[in-house]
Amino acid sequence: MAIKAIALDIDGTLTNDEKIITPRTKRALLDAQDDGVKLILSSGRPVQGLRAIASELGLEAHGGLLVSFNGAHVVDAGTNEVLYDQPIEVDVMRSLVEHVRSFDVIPWITQGARLYVERGSRHVITYRGEPFDIVEYERRMCDLELHEVDDLLEVCGTPQDKLLCASEPEYLQQHWRAMYGPFTDELSGMFTADFYFEFMAPGIDKGRALAGALPKLGIDASEVIAFGDGQNDVSMLRWAGTGVAMGNAVDEAKAAADMVTASNNEDGIAHALACAMGMVSNSE
Repeated sequence: MAIKAIALDIDGTLTNDEKIITPRTKRALLDAQDDGVKLILSSGRPVQGLRAIASELGLEAHGGLLVSFNGAHVVDAGTNEVLYDQPIEVDVMRSLVEHVRSFDVIPWITQGARLYVERGSRHVITYRGEPFDIVEYERRMCDLELHEVDDLLEVCGTPQDKLLCASEPEYLQQHWRAMYGPFTDELSGMFTADFYFEFMAPGIDKGRALAGALPKLGIDASEVIAFGDGQNDVSMLRWAGTGVAMGNAVDEAKAAADMVTASNNEDGIAHALACAMGMVSNSE
């Protein structure tokens, strides 16, 4: 099999539960780049939240790609050239912000390196029985600056790539249909974690973003191997010539994949690459 690109979800896939790329997985990916294979980071995170991992893996020097906001925005990691972009239109975004205010969720918008939340909104949810500062978690994980505004609509004067809503997993499971219902014809909506439900422009998903960006680089779907674990990875796993679900993946991702590998804590990526590409990674 001729593989020209490896597409990688981040949380629960590329990184282990400690949010670290294990040495064996890192070595396998660096070796792939040395062999001319392009690495693609594909995540719900903003571009800013992918920069540190891109640098760790050397994507800038190898022409790697950053697929952010679940596929709404794709850039070249080295040149910052925008290869694909489809934001939410202003009127729709403003209506969405007004709508989600009727639910017990924390909405926020990310622009560049800034995370915008409304002043006075709660930052803490209850997660697995413990208080969890979800806003600080997002700020830290994506290396963002926190900015509080009186009204989130202040940020909606231009098209936005995503509106993220955070809350207790149980609450989101009970209310996501009511949150999404009025916008099913205007927006894409999906879980990206049990405490995150996110809205993007219509038709946006990781598979569509790759389909829009990679032909410009002379890469066909059949030449891509993709790794993921979540609901937002399903389209990417289906689109790629070889879709690989992690052992810890949700059932939807496993059903969409061509194969299931070991978990993100067990070097699942390195194991699958060794099988799919004949690569031999050094054991640590």
